[in-house]
Amino acid sequence: MAGSAGGVGGTRWADLGAGEGNFTRALADLLGPDAHITAIDKDARALRAIDGTIETRVADFTRPLDLHDLDGVVMANSLHFVRDKQPVLEAVHRMLGPQGRLIIVEYGTDRVNHWVPHPFTYEQWEKMAARAGFRNTQLLSTIPSRWLGSMYSAVSEA
Repeated sequence: MAGSAGGVGGTRWADLGAGEGNFTRALADLLGPDAHITAIDKDARALRAIDGTIETRVADFTRPLDLHDLDGVVMANSLHFVRDKQPVLEAVHRMLGPQGRLIIVEYGTDRVNHWVPHPFTYEQWEKMAARAGFRNTQLLSTIPSRWLGSMYSAVSEA
């Protein structure tokens, strides 16, 4: 198994809401050359910025994606665009294999603005993750943010 930093391990991952791939590339660096990562975003133009060794797919992650038995999913600054998170989280849970992990990166606020329309704090995340069937949710890191106070990363197990 490739790297295991912060809950990252295995070789089959997806980045939902990948944008231009900043977190996708970081994930690829952690997992190593044997990894297969699928970067998904609605914006085809943004996905063109991602290296050709990473599979890209233009799609809306709030709709069925036909991904199965993944070792992990990353959702970095994407879930705060979804109003009704529960069906999305349940679908992500079904994408994961038995040892799969979901890693999220989000702003640590519940203050709404134009760029972060449906934010949630880590405390809210713990409850949402549990309702969707995830377990052993852990806060990985918190860092200051000049826009909304702080950002956090967390990992939850399938």
